[in-house]
Amino acid sequence: MSYAHEILKNLQRSSPAQSEFYQAAEEVLASLGPELERDPRYLRHGIIERLIEPERQILFRVAWMDDAGGVHVNKGYRVQFNSALGPYKGGLRFHPAVTAGVIKFLGFEQIFKNALTGLPIGGAKGGADFDPKGRSDAEIMRFCQAFMTELHRHIGATVDVPAGDIGVGTREIGYLYGHYRRLSGRYEGTITGKGLDWGGSLGRKQATGYGCVYFAENMLNARNESLEGNTCLVSGAGNVAIYTIEKLYQLGAFPVTCSDSRGTIHDEHGIDLELLKQLKEEQRQPLSRYLEYHPKAEYTPAEDYPQGGHAVWRYSARAAFPCATQNELSGSDAEALLANGIACVSEGANMPSTREAVERFLEAGIAFGPGKAANAGGVATSQLEMQQNAGLTQWPLEKVDSHLRAIMADIFRRSSRTAAEFGQPSNLIMGANITGFRRVANAMIEQGLF
Repeated sequence: MSYAHEILKNLQRSSPAQSEFYQAAEEVLASLGPELERDPRYLRHGIIERLIEPERQILFRVAWMDDAGGVHVNKGYRVQFNSALGPYKGGLRFHPAVTAGVIKFLGFEQIFKNALTGLPIGGAKGGADFDPKGRSDAEIMRFCQAFMTELHRHIGATVDVPAGDIGVGTREIGYLYGHYRRLSGRYEGTITGKGLDWGGSLGRKQATGYGCVYFAENMLNARNESLEGNTCLVSGAGNVAIYTIEKLYQLGAFPVTCSDSRGTIHDEHGIDLELLKQLKEEQRQPLSRYLEYHPKAEYTPAEDYPQGGHAVWRYSARAAFPCATQNELSGSDAEALLANGIACVSEGANMPSTREAVERFLEAGIAFGPGKAANAGGVATSQLEMQQNAGLTQWPLEKVDSHLRAIMADIFRRSSRTAAEFGQPSNLIMGANITGFRRVANAMIEQGLF
């Protein structure tokens, strides 16, 4: 039995029914094999065994009251995975599909993503199986306050700094941070993604989407290509997708799709960005309403599309940006993208491509940016927000965006250089995993057992 297989088998026994976590761990372990053979220190110090188990897993009940006086109970999570490089850092996700396995997969990915930024931050993730959709502002406020009542004792500006994720935007961050201040009596940078008037950073809202596009730009430039003038596919209609679309337009590209849980829009004239912001950021309306303003656009309801595929990936384009959720891009979707001339895939979401899809992209030799590298712009800018909070200042947008662009270029360069060490310069999965792993593993060895 191989070392990696034994690790995964033990993981399945100790953490049952956590398929997303197994998938993330298997991908990382497959990449690390050559590095583990090259440097025996990592095995001698039990680095993999220590990395694969979180330093702390916090599971708690969240009891809250709806507007009619009914009591509801949800599960809350915070998984503090690794703090070798600095305070734990990772978002909070409020979504009915949240489970322990989802949170652990996200937290495990966060270790390597945060390490890739070169910034002093560890890896964590949290959330709850609460669905904000259809809830009033008052209900969301009460839920956030109940959630923070438990979480506040485990976080702090130099301990653990949560941020937003799916279902947790500026509104939810506001309620969470307000209650944290009330409970702790401290005004500090304990949560990132805050409003601009109370400690937030310019550019944070755009960072994950912008960073994802910057990473694609670097991948294509290395192949003497560019995004300018090319048609692009984007999935999702949330924060990451919206600002991926915005940056694509700024760089001269032409995004023609977006999607939500109900269906996909294809607009051959280019996605109407201002309308998308209006529907999703301001009105929180279903994407199908796009047709009221652009009746010539094509809308494909999710239930009308064959199982095992996604309509957003079936159009001709040069670059694709999966920005919705994990495992949204299947093997059959990858085949469709390649058949339609795709040359670049940059992951804006966390692990949005299935294992089969990733294998097809690597076999085809296209430019493929894995999520832990391509979507690291969000956490990188969160750390820039932490810097601003520590100095009681706020940087101009141009400075934040300049830092972001430089960080994404550096992640690409270091990941490419590491992949080239092993004779696979285009395998950025291997390059990113080993680059992030080295930084964390070396810190763990130097600091001793903890």
